[in-house]
Amino acid sequence: MVMTSPPSRRPYVGRFAPSPSGPLHFGSLVAALGSFLQARAQQGRWLVRIEDIDPPREMPGAADLILTTLEAHGLGWDGEVMFQSARHGRYDEIIDQLYRAGDLYWCRCTRREIMAAGGFYNGHCRSLGMTAEGCAARLRQHHPVYRFEDALQGEITVPAALAEEDFIVRRRDGLYAYNLAVVVDDMDSGITEIVRGADLLEPTVRQIALYQTLGAEVPAWVHLPLAVQADGNKLSKQNHAPALSQDEVRPALWQALHFLGQCPPPELMASRIDEIIGWGIAHWQLVRVPRQQKIPQGQS
Repeated sequence: MVMTSPPSRRPYVGRFAPSPSGPLHFGSLVAALGSFLQARAQQGRWLVRIEDIDPPREMPGAADLILTTLEAHGLGWDGEVMFQSARHGRYDEIIDQLYRAGDLYWCRCTRREIMAAGGFYNGHCRSLGMTAEGCAARLRQHHPVYRFEDALQGEITVPAALAEEDFIVRRRDGLYAYNLAVVVDDMDSGITEIVRGADLLEPTVRQIALYQTLGAEVPAWVHLPLAVQADGNKLSKQNHAPALSQDEVRPALWQALHFLGQCPPPELMASRIDEIIGWGIAHWQLVRVPRQQKIPQGQS
C-alpha cells in the first residue's frame, strides 16, 4: 500500500484543474466546491489550473468562461491561474530528465497493435533503442503501484496489468499526456492534497509511480463521488450536461453542498453567495461526504 503524506506536514495547498473543452456543469461545481472547501476549512491555499494541452478537444473561449463561472459562484483562487499551454518547456525538461535516467524510452507501437495484443502495452519497444522521431515516450515501470489509500474512498486496488503497463507521457503527435502534465504541475505547485472526481481513481496509481520515479513527495488523495445521469453516465461536456447558469448560482451552490453530504439548511439558499460559501467553509466535514463513486444527480 502506498502511504501518502498527510497534508498537515506541509502548509495545505489544493487545486481545481478543469480542461477548457466546454463550460462548467453541476459535476464540475461539485469537484470545484469540494476541493475549495477542503482547502479553506484547513486555512489552506486553493489554486486554479487550466489544463489546455489537448487543442483538438478545446472550445474557444471556454477558459475565460470557466474562470468567470468560478468567480460568479464565490470560488476565488489564490495566486495566478496556471495554463498548461505555457509549460511545454517544463514538460520537455522532465521528459529529458527521465530519458537520461533510463526511466523513459521511445515506442512506435500503434493503438491498433496494442488493442490487438490485448489492450495493454506489452513492453515491445523497451529494449529496441528507438529515437524520438515518430514515437511516443513511455515511462519505464520499475516499481509499479498496485494500491493506494484514498481519504474518502478507502483502499483502492487496481488490476496488475494497469499498474505494470509502461504508460505514455508524450504522445506520438507530440502532445503531452495527462499523467505527465498533471504530476509535474502539482509537484511544481506544491500541492499537498488532490481533491477531484472518482473517475480519476485508476490513473492515480500511474501518477504515484511517476511521483516516485521523480523522487517527489506524493500528495494525499480525495476522490469525490461523481454526479451521474439516471443511466449511470457521468455528467460531462461530452454528454451535453447543461452549463451552470449565472442566474441560478445560489440554488446550484446549495445543491452542490447537499450532494456533498453537508446538510445545508433550506434557508441558506436565500442567502448571499458569500454567506453560502462562508457557511460551507465553517461547516465542512469530509466525513459527511458519501463514500460512493457515483451518485445520480437529485438522489443525493
